[in-house]
Amino acid sequence: MDRPLLGQVTARGCCSYSTLKAWLPILSWLPKYKLKWLQMDLLAGLTVGLTTVPQALAYAEVAGLPVQYGLYSAFMGGFVYTLLGTSKDVTLGPTAIMSLLCFSVVGGQPHRAVLLSLLCGLIQAVMALLRLGFLLDFISFPVIKGFTCAAAVTIGFGQVKNILGLQGVPHDFYLEVYYTFYKIPEARIGDVVLGLLCLTLLVVLLFMKTSLGSEEDPTCSRKLARKLVWTVASMRNVLVVVAASFVAFSWNAYGHPVFTVTGETSQGLPPFRPPPTSDTTANGTVVSFGEIVKGLGGGLAVIPFMGLLESIAIAKAFASQNDYRIDANQELLAIGVTNIMGSFVSAYPVTGSFGRTAVNSQTGVCTPAGGIITSVIVLLSLAFLMPAFYYIPKASLAAVIICAVAPMVDYHVVAKMWRIRKLDLLPFVVTFLMSFWQVQYGIVGGVAVSGALLLYNTARPQIKVSDHGMLMMELGSGLSFPATEYLSHLIHTQALQASPPRSVVLDCHHVSIMDYTVISELRDLLRQFKLRQVQLVFSRLQPSVLELLLAADLQDFRHTDSLEAALQMEPESLLNE
Repeated sequence: MDRPLLGQVTARGCCSYSTLKAWLPILSWLPKYKLKWLQMDLLAGLTVGLTTVPQALAYAEVAGLPVQYGLYSAFMGGFVYTLLGTSKDVTLGPTAIMSLLCFSVVGGQPHRAVLLSLLCGLIQAVMALLRLGFLLDFISFPVIKGFTCAAAVTIGFGQVKNILGLQGVPHDFYLEVYYTFYKIPEARIGDVVLGLLCLTLLVVLLFMKTSLGSEEDPTCSRKLARKLVWTVASMRNVLVVVAASFVAFSWNAYGHPVFTVTGETSQGLPPFRPPPTSDTTANGTVVSFGEIVKGLGGGLAVIPFMGLLESIAIAKAFASQNDYRIDANQELLAIGVTNIMGSFVSAYPVTGSFGRTAVNSQTGVCTPAGGIITSVIVLLSLAFLMPAFYYIPKASLAAVIICAVAPMVDYHVVAKMWRIRKLDLLPFVVTFLMSFWQVQYGIVGGVAVSGALLLYNTARPQIKVSDHGMLMMELGSGLSFPATEYLSHLIHTQALQASPPRSVVLDCHHVSIMDYTVISELRDLLRQFKLRQVQLVFSRLQPSVLELLLAADLQDFRHTDSLEAALQMEPESLLNE
């Protein structure tokens, strides 16, 4: 039988079912879908949907856009992420960070915001296709924890103004803290009472759920009661929001509008059309595509990258919390395609939402299909249900978000890092503190500090020195050019500059890499050892490293397979040469 050609084999591999599953993760979980999952996904999707609508309206104002653009940006992510996403918890949509960045770049111009979504999506999708997700592996665990803790505090405190019913509070965290306390005398009693009541109910229901435990042989009535408590506690977010809306409607019906509610906005589905490639200024001047792109400037680099950082950090955090793994490249593709498709329905750039993802996870979502329910609610809101959302009190939504993000403030991790490796607290603290300035700066600062620590470890490898007649130096890792000066300095001070000079055995058992700079320095060290009539012996070299050293043709190069053989070599052998 003729063997298949290489091209045929490659084509089959590219078109195989396993490859298709890698590009469409829905094929991995959909065949195993269960009725129980459907119940939890419906519940989570409904809860997140009720949270998404008022948040999307608010974030559109942050972006300087008409409020309906927030809803335009809130539904495409649910559909796309269900097909392409690898996290069961992540919800894509408008966020405070991306809204602020969008405003800073496009200045509240809707056409340019929509075009920005397309360009950001293209950049993100190309990164995914080029498999550049490994770049995000440099986001270390301390950075993720610092980000999640700071984001939880930022988001949670950001909802305090809604609990108090305050207006005109800035979005900058430090100003937000100042003006929240400054405006406390302006707090609305109705919002305070309703917000605190919602918080209390949510905490009590959560405590009831966590206290259920398990019984060996429960009776039928007790089993039914436990199931009822579990169901009510699992639906706590929806029940609290619906109950609060009914209370607000009742008070308004009797002419006492004591609660701050979501209010009215325009309704109707956005047209499906290509994003605009030109714009018209207020004085009627037409701005071309090239001029728009030029005007976006550095935003084309900052917004796509910050969107990826924020979403991947969220995905990693919830994957770690809920014990599953994500595919960074696939996450990049999901975000990129969401922004590309979103630009056809007048959306501005979106990313993973920390607050709504926390609500999604806490409600018990089982698969990304929960996002479809959320998207349907947003679409129904645009088309028909705006009057039904009119009476949702902002205080009740604030209570839901606070309870959702509170568990993410993991203060126990500080004690664990202090006990295990204190140096890891540095990127954690930098990320945590800088995130209160701007979350994106916190992530970048944490990654930079982690990178600096990584480079320091590369430049200062662990070298254990012991005296066995000859000095023995055990190298703890690979040798690359940043470590050259450190190794040379150590050998000079410990051996060559000693009186008298001493021979050295380099135990290279753990060395798997070595570059040209290191080999050049070793050549010079061998020459200096010969001048001082002592020797430098290499021991337990790995085959790949030995091959490199032999190819370099180093003069007076000596190596042994064991430490014992190296320690028994006589330095007088050099005197006879």
